[in-house]
Amino acid sequence: MRFGILGPLRLGDGESTVTAGRDRTILAMLLLRAGRVVPVEELIDAVWEERPPATARTQLQICVSRLRQRLALLGLPVETIVTDPVGYGIRITPDDLDAEVFARSVEAGRAAVAAGQPGEARRHYRAALALWRGPALSGTTSRSVRRRALALDEQRLATLEECVDVELRLRRAADLIDELSETVDRHPLRERLRGQLMLALAAAGRQADALAVYREGRRVYAEELGIEPGTALQELHQRVLAGDVASGGLESDATVPVRSLPRAIGDFTGRQQTVARLVQEIEEDGARIQLIDGMPGSGKTTLAVHVATALGDRYPDAHLFVDLHGHSERTPLAPAAAVATLLRQVGVPAERVPLDLDDRLAMWRTELASRRALVVLDNAASTAQVAPLLPNGPDNLVLITSRRRLVGLDDGRPSSLPVLDPDEAVELLARVAGRERVAAEPSAAAEVARRCGYLPLAIRLAGARLAHRPRWRIADLAERLAAGPDPLAELAAGERSVGQAFALSYAQVSPPAQRLFRLLGLHPGVRFENRVAAALIDLPLPDVRDPLDELIDAHLADEVEPGRYRLHDLLREYARGLLAAPERADERRAGVERLLDHHLQVAAAIARTIEAGYDLHRFPPPARPDLIEATVDQGWFDENRSALTALVRLAEAEGFLRHCWQLTRACWRSHFDGGHLDELIETHTIALRAAETLRDDEAVAMTTNYLASAHYRLARFSEVTRLMEAVVDRYRRLGLRRGIRNSVGNLGGAYVGADEYCRAVAHIREAVRLTRYPDEATVLGNMCNNLAVPLLQLGRYEEALRVARQHLLLARVARDLRGSANALGHLGMIRHRMGDPGPARRLLRLALLLKRRGQNRFGEGEVLNEIGVLERQAGHPGEAVLLHREALVAMRESGDWIGQLASRNLLGRAVLDQGDVASALDLHRRVLADATRLAARYEQARALDGIARCLRATDQAAARSHWTRALALFRQVESPDQGEVEELLAELA
Repeated sequence: MRFGILGPLRLGDGESTVTAGRDRTILAMLLLRAGRVVPVEELIDAVWEERPPATARTQLQICVSRLRQRLALLGLPVETIVTDPVGYGIRITPDDLDAEVFARSVEAGRAAVAAGQPGEARRHYRAALALWRGPALSGTTSRSVRRRALALDEQRLATLEECVDVELRLRRAADLIDELSETVDRHPLRERLRGQLMLALAAAGRQADALAVYREGRRVYAEELGIEPGTALQELHQRVLAGDVASGGLESDATVPVRSLPRAIGDFTGRQQTVARLVQEIEEDGARIQLIDGMPGSGKTTLAVHVATALGDRYPDAHLFVDLHGHSERTPLAPAAAVATLLRQVGVPAERVPLDLDDRLAMWRTELASRRALVVLDNAASTAQVAPLLPNGPDNLVLITSRRRLVGLDDGRPSSLPVLDPDEAVELLARVAGRERVAAEPSAAAEVARRCGYLPLAIRLAGARLAHRPRWRIADLAERLAAGPDPLAELAAGERSVGQAFALSYAQVSPPAQRLFRLLGLHPGVRFENRVAAALIDLPLPDVRDPLDELIDAHLADEVEPGRYRLHDLLREYARGLLAAPERADERRAGVERLLDHHLQVAAAIARTIEAGYDLHRFPPPARPDLIEATVDQGWFDENRSALTALVRLAEAEGFLRHCWQLTRACWRSHFDGGHLDELIETHTIALRAAETLRDDEAVAMTTNYLASAHYRLARFSEVTRLMEAVVDRYRRLGLRRGIRNSVGNLGGAYVGADEYCRAVAHIREAVRLTRYPDEATVLGNMCNNLAVPLLQLGRYEEALRVARQHLLLARVARDLRGSANALGHLGMIRHRMGDPGPARRLLRLALLLKRRGQNRFGEGEVLNEIGVLERQAGHPGEAVLLHREALVAMRESGDWIGQLASRNLLGRAVLDQGDVASALDLHRRVLADATRLAARYEQARALDGIARCLRATDQAAARSHWTRALALFRQVESPDQGEVEELLAELA
């Protein structure tokens, strides 16, 4: 449809494509009288009402011309709007205007009613009503348009009333209640709609609500019209009072209705999308069998009863329910016993129930063949238990719930229930414990919901505890769940408990699956891989699939993606409790060791690929190479970061001290490059305690060395120097050449951070002398990388160029991607300083690509800053600003404080070149304060230089003072920048 007036005016495919108010009014008038000529006088009256200007006709012609141009842009012919001596008209096809399509659909619905085809009538009526997008021509303010639009709105209401009559006859009362309630609220004086709402409520068993609707209508009619309700509404009121209203107000069926469903709980919360999907599949797709599965306590039965209640009017003859005890302390109900229960529910006397199972099933199917019946088979154990119970009547609906995934049922539509989302979980807690209590402690309520794992059963039990303990704060329960020795013990009320629900499912899986489940409780991460499961249970990878599949089918674990799984938080607590039993102490300790071994071996294998030549020689060879090779991927660290930190804690707590420091060392590069400094410090502090307890001097020195790297990134250079001097001393006493080499080189790096470049060069050159070539070519390359930095800072460019080229050669021979990226970056910086911007830009761009590929965020920021300086010097300060801001983000993510200071200083220079003196001055002053606090002399000097540049046009004395201080600092660190500052000071003299 090209035109829409059943709602805001629509032209073409979009809303409000005509924006001029007069044009909209004219188009609306033409569409309201489509196919006829609208006189000019009517159009003028619609646009200008009582005060048309003298030029109204001319302006009207201009508006029509604009409309024709707009239509032409949409591909419509110019003659769509026709000119007549009397006025104008619009020429469209019957399918071009939504109001025309609406009218035809309404006529088709009425014809179907007359032909005795209510289902067909409903389809046409609903198609007509679906065309409406709001009140007709809403947003168009012309009184002439509004008057005609109101007539369309009246047609819509009349059509809705006709449609509701049909749907009440089709026993869809429950579906209509919300729609009718909203419509009656908007149109409280329409008696027919109010009566239909009363009929729908009464048919749904809500007589009290139906009577309340009548009372409200009587009050409205008296206050606004001064009259009583009409005779028809009064008679309906009497019928509701007498209980004389069957479904839809029609005559009841000959079959006596059966209602065996449990009471639908009043605090049903969430699951709106699941309910809507199930209802749609049942109503529109004709799905006759719905399979609802989920973990213990996920609310399967509650959902099934809720859906059954909502759809009850479609199945008026029988609502049946049987608990099959598939997961309970009782023996699962046999099909013969289950069908006997169902037969008695539909009224078959016990003496008439056949003894033979096949005869019972035949009678069952016969009883339901002619009924519109709904059957809930709750708590099914298996497909074999429920398959014989499925009726074959064309108007039967079966809802099956189970903790296991049922396969093999023809036409069964599966739905696996997840846990609630956080908002739904808090809402459920409020309904059980009380809204005022939850509103008073929203944070604590959210924490309780989180500690319950958003599991409906757990939240209900937690809410019940609160409801029965009015003096408790919600925070008290949250603390008990967080700090108590057994959180599951807090989630119990009477005979119901979360632990009991889990125990029933656990008892029904095989012993290998039970053992795997217990051991998975040791894993601290949110997710785990199939290889972790194979390591825990000590099986080949193909053999672990069966117990994993069992756990998934029983909803004791979830497969979140192929090969990756998850335990619900409360299920993990339950598994840990099982493994904490004294008789399982050996099983638990062996499981912890296998878990630590696996993660250590994977981390070490990855570390060997990215840190060739470094102190990884003390790592044990993999005991399970079949599980390691497929796992070696740099992304593994990112996926398992939180679990790895928790495993280091576990290793210390369980006394696996060697694993403790080795796992920490293997994860160092990932933590350092990714800027995860809190994890780096925590794990290395734990590892240092473990190494000292073991009295392993080499491990102590190694761990202290890498602990210092975090302090380096945080610009704690005095602490770095103190730690590294102790490391060097320990390695010298041990006489370990490689340890001395690495620690002396790292001490040189500490001096770089402290702006002591000459001392840095001396120490790094000593490390180079201790490196053996070609056996340690990669290490030598890294030493060259570290040496290039202080040489660059000292302005010894030719020497730095030779060292960086040597580094690049070594990295290429070793196929060291990280080393190549670093070498190219340094070469680009050196060529830039030497006055070769073209080669510098090419080298830096290539370095940036490689650093991004290697996820080196600090190196990425370093290169971005250098390219930004190139752009600024080339007269492109805007490009420089963008690059320095991007660099600052990278430096923040890497956790490098000095890198952040450098980025902000360079950003200030670029902003100044854009002419924003105030912003540049603010940036440099903030950097000066931070650099002074960190004792970063070089960045202090650059901040002072930047401040002076901002002030020299307005306050030369202040500029001179700042440049003088900057020069003193540049001289202290022997920076080549001192020459430029000397020249600037000379200009002010």
